[in-house]
Amino acid sequence: MSWDAHLAEDRRLALLRLLDAAPGYAANDSLLHAALERIGHTIARDVVRTDAAWLAEQGLVRTETVHGVLVVTITGRGQDVARGRAIVPGVKRPRPGD
Repeated sequence: MSWDAHLAEDRRLALLRLLDAAPGYAANDSLLHAALERIGHTIARDVVRTDAAWLAEQGLVRTETVHGVLVVTITGRGQDVARGRAIVPGVKRPRPGD
């Protein structure tokens, strides 16, 4: 697996876990971008939007643009992946106890 693919899998899991812990299970792309940077993913905001679109295609999140702001909400399937109860290729599987 390439380094970029490894980073993408880790970033997608991190996004799901951030949303799983968020009030209302949702956050906007600005908050998600800031949170990812705090945990070591230094990326452009458009990468957050691209990952959110990819996760939506997999049925793991829903996206909605409200007044020009992208809002991302985790789905039940996304929660299962974030918690290690389901596996989706392209998303890192969490380790037990994480």
